[in-house]
Amino acid sequence: MKIGALARAALTPVDTIRFYEREGLLAAAPRSEGNYRLYGTADVQRLAFIRQCRNLDMSLDEVRTLLRVKDAPEQDCQAVNELLDAHVRHVAERLRELRELERELKSLRARCADVQRSSQACGILQQLDESAQRPSGRRYRGAHA
Repeated sequence: MKIGALARAALTPVDTIRFYEREGLLAAAPRSEGNYRLYGTADVQRLAFIRQCRNLDMSLDEVRTLLRVKDAPEQDCQAVNELLDAHVRHVAERLRELRELERELKSLRARCADVQRSSQACGILQQLDESAQRPSGRRYRGAHA
């Protein structure tokens, strides 16, 4: 199958498939005489595995590690266990950070109970200005970081 058919079968954009090939997560596909990439059902399955890992918020390096173990079935799964343990710790830390972010946003929202002209006394904008003027040391590693 060509890359478009793979994209449809795996519900993955073509650009993402090309990116995964460049990153070495998917093997470079053989080419047809017309220079089209050709894929098989194993590629659909591998891409589905990668997507599932990414849906679990795993980094590309984590996915690489899992694929290395998956590609060597004679190995034990110690590396997989360690990776998942580390990922669970990472998720717990992110949850802690997100709860702190939620508290901060709620506190910020509480500073402006009444709708008024923003140029007058919007407590939210004032607090954001004040916070921007001093280093907070906080770092949120969310999608917008």
